[in-house]
Amino acid sequence: MKILCVIPARYSSTRLPGKPLADIAGKPMIQRVYERAALATKPTEVLVATDHEAVFKAVESFNGHVMMTSPDHATGTDRLAEVASQYTDIDVIINVQGDEPLIEPSIIDALAEVFVEDQELNMATIMTPIEEEEKNNPNNVKVVTDLKGYALYFSRSLMPYPRNDKQVSVYKHIGIYAYRRDFLLKYAAMQPTPLESTESLEQLRALENGYKIKVLKTKFCFVGVDTQEDLVKVNEIYKKLEAKN
Repeated sequence: MKILCVIPARYSSTRLPGKPLADIAGKPMIQRVYERAALATKPTEVLVATDHEAVFKAVESFNGHVMMTSPDHATGTDRLAEVASQYTDIDVIINVQGDEPLIEPSIIDALAEVFVEDQELNMATIMTPIEEEEKNNPNNVKVVTDLKGYALYFSRSLMPYPRNDKQVSVYKHIGIYAYRRDFLLKYAAMQPTPLESTESLEQLRALENGYKIKVLKTKFCFVGVDTQEDLVKVNEIYKKLEAKN
């Protein structure tokens, strides 16, 4: 099975302009994400998909694989689909967000492995236990699953609502996705759906169209970069890691 790990890297960002090139302990963020993803053993290749010449050149400078994609894509899935249309020999595509410089490589491998185990699987993603202070933050997406680990719903609201305290864990969705290539192309061509538009959560399009999403559990904590404060925090983490090494 051939597996491609794609890192979409859109240059524009409302809260952090030029985010892929933001400095993290002496390297641009896109390089940090790439180097972490490259530690995974299952993907055949790691590829950056960008819409900006500066990001393209930055990836070339550290000898990474990079593809220029259209600047007109409305979503990351559309950018991913453009890559999928060019890589016709790939079976599975794993989407690692370009603002996850602390991505755990074993998570990428776990997502890849579930497609080897289940030949009928179309889509998979990750969830992790949520911190108490994150539960009511709409920027932290929650997910609930059935007893077999398939998503029932994703929401920016707290789920499940603890009307009766049954000690049910609340999980935060981590925006790392894996798709079978043929399904990705079909999924990207689907029209936006009502719940997707209401919650502004693209993955709901798959559920609303009757497709299953496998959700793997992890205990790893993730620190993505959305704001300047996040960037400062990640820089501090990297500096400590490098000081240990």
